[in-house]
Amino acid sequence: MESFSAKRAAIIYNPIARKLSRSQHLLQRTIDTLKRQGVEASLVGTTGPGSASLQAKKQIEAGCDLILAAGGDGTINEVANGMLYSGVPLGIIPGGTANVLAREIRLPIDMVASVRDLSKMVPTRVAIGMLRMGTFEQRSFLCMAGAGLDAEIVTHVNLDLKAALGKLAYYLGGFAQVLRPLTEFEVTVDGKAYEASFALISRVRNYGGDLEIARGASLLRNEFQIVLFRGKHSLRYLPYLAAVGLRCPERLNGCTFLYGRSVTCKTRNGESVFAQVDGELAGKLPVSAEIIPDALTLLLPASFVAKEQLAADIRACA
Repeated sequence: MESFSAKRAAIIYNPIARKLSRSQHLLQRTIDTLKRQGVEASLVGTTGPGSASLQAKKQIEAGCDLILAAGGDGTINEVANGMLYSGVPLGIIPGGTANVLAREIRLPIDMVASVRDLSKMVPTRVAIGMLRMGTFEQRSFLCMAGAGLDAEIVTHVNLDLKAALGKLAYYLGGFAQVLRPLTEFEVTVDGKAYEASFALISRVRNYGGDLEIARGASLLRNEFQIVLFRGKHSLRYLPYLAAVGLRCPERLNGCTFLYGRSVTCKTRNGESVFAQVDGELAGKLPVSAEIIPDALTLLLPASFVAKEQLAADIRACA
């Protein structure tokens, strides 16, 4: 694995995001840390929803050989959508609520520390997931897409509460779903049909920053791990949550673990079921997701790459 070097970087961030608006001094320290490694970095603020993708394209066209996304998984998702097939590496500066991708790749959550060993990181081509909604709309994702219960929680989370309490706002949103009925829908994985009231289509093990649900997922594999939970009542999820916490959900009836490259979720009777991508509301079913190999160059810690390659070799020999 060769060491990485870059000369010119753009740090794309949301200037009105509460955490980053209070951390301008950390962003400046990040720039200083990069400069000591020979990288001239500039701050590029987003101007509205979806603008991070356009900013990433613009900075690449202007000659940047490294793009750094400073923020949460939603911001990282937007930046990545503007970098597909470019060959320019995407680096992560954690600054969000859950920081799922940063935790997945074992990156320091401290913003300055996350770029301190930039030269030791490895540009790695990875697959992304592509979520399609309706006829034309599509959106790529690095971490996960979900349909059913978790998307319902994302839909109803209070944004002011999220800004104030962080991940706790999602837990409170989950408790608000207790005693509510759930809709089961059809999930087709590589042509085979199943049923679920929550479908997780994941590229990563980490879920929400604290839990691991898709423990067989890997950024270095050209496939999803799909985890399906059945149940028409939210109380059914209490033992599921306990099993996830104990790292043994596959032992429970109603939990199905699969690997696949294409997934479709649709309702049978036109019910309203939501979908989310990397923690952001994506729309309603029907949706489909497929793996797009070698779509993005992601800057990863060398230790993470070595560990994932070893795990892949072990699985191939099993």
